[in-house]
Amino acid sequence: MPPDPRSAILDAALVNVPFDGWSEATLKAAARDAGVPLAEARALFPRGPVDLALAWHIRGDDAMADRLRQMDLADMRFRDRVAAALRTRIEVVRDKEAVRRGFTLFSLPMYSADGSKALWGTADRIWTALGDTATDINWYTKRATLAGVYGSTVLYWLGDDSLDNQDTWAFIDRRIEDVMRIEKVKAAANANPILRTLLAGPNWALGHVRAPMKMPRVDLPGTWRSTPE
Repeated sequence: MPPDPRSAILDAALVNVPFDGWSEATLKAAARDAGVPLAEARALFPRGPVDLALAWHIRGDDAMADRLRQMDLADMRFRDRVAAALRTRIEVVRDKEAVRRGFTLFSLPMYSADGSKALWGTADRIWTALGDTATDINWYTKRATLAGVYGSTVLYWLGDDSLDNQDTWAFIDRRIEDVMRIEKVKAAANANPILRTLLAGPNWALGHVRAPMKMPRVDLPGTWRSTPE
């Protein structure tokens, strides 16, 4: 049995995904090819194909975060850092068909929430990697906006046959420019005395929204925290 059966199953699955998609057949074949008993494979991926697909998505997020840590982003404009992160997330994907099959899986009603959570997770990893310190409502709006940008970018990339994905990189720049326009409109509204008065109530309510407490990423159910006596 391989030392890391979860990773071995995932590697083996990628060979079958182009033919069988993220399916039960893929899980069974991957377990067999990885030399892992099917019962253990089901324990590692309790919901079968969807957990397998999510594990592959998280592996891509991890690869993106590792690469971003090695990049010198300090001298870039912030919008360029975001674009670089989105581009990096696309570049770490080596199997476009696996992504296509993933979108097919997560378009099913019973798995759409998992797909949305995966997109949100990618946006969160990007903002965290870029040093975002927001703890108010902006924590949510930043991630929601970026998740939408990333999702539309992936869909565009799946149909992109341009040289070295140049059309996709241009698409990213256009989407970020759209977001910047929205931010300029919001800033202008807050600077307008009349609009600022009209928005005082909503802004007060939103001002009390806080980002969720960060929890350590562990594979165990719960955490241990020592408390002083």
